[in-house]
Amino acid sequence: LWLWLCGCCWPARGLRIHEYLYFQVLSPGDIRYIFTATPAKDFGGVFNTRYEQIHLVPADPPEACGELNNGVFIQDQIALVERGGCSFLSKTRVIQEHGGRAVIIADNAYDNDSFYIEMIQDSSRRTADIPALFLLGRDGYMIRRSLEQHGLPWAVISIPVNVTSIPTYEMMQPPWTFW
Repeated sequence: LWLWLCGCCWPARGLRIHEYLYFQVLSPGDIRYIFTATPAKDFGGVFNTRYEQIHLVPADPPEACGELNNGVFIQDQIALVERGGCSFLSKTRVIQEHGGRAVIIADNAYDNDSFYIEMIQDSSRRTADIPALFLLGRDGYMIRRSLEQHGLPWAVISIPVNVTSIPTYEMMQPPWTFW
């Protein structure tokens, strides 16, 4: 439990520490949980600012491999993107070019509720300055589904969240996630 709350865990092989970053959905209320994401391994920026309330805007189209239909809504916000179609770096650059402050890339395997994919640089030698995070597929799916059910264009989130300062009885993790 201590390793989980301090933001790291030891993988089965014990060779390296895996870092986590946490964010909380504030609205809509039915997904008001603390979610776990992993930062890109070798590209993208870091969170130098804590955003108490910022929009998490699902990209349209979801894979964000080219021009976005809702790019104007991503300006100064955080984009929720779906894995697939192009490299993680390409997605991050598309969001950066639309003025996004960060990108959260959800796995396109909607049943993935436990396997974090390591996002690495592609072979293009390009860079990205905004933070890029990987989110489990089940979490991304549940966030998008809630927004669709409520007819909302975005969620309101707080990111990053320091989970070590939250008493364990107040930690609201998604009920579909095994902790």
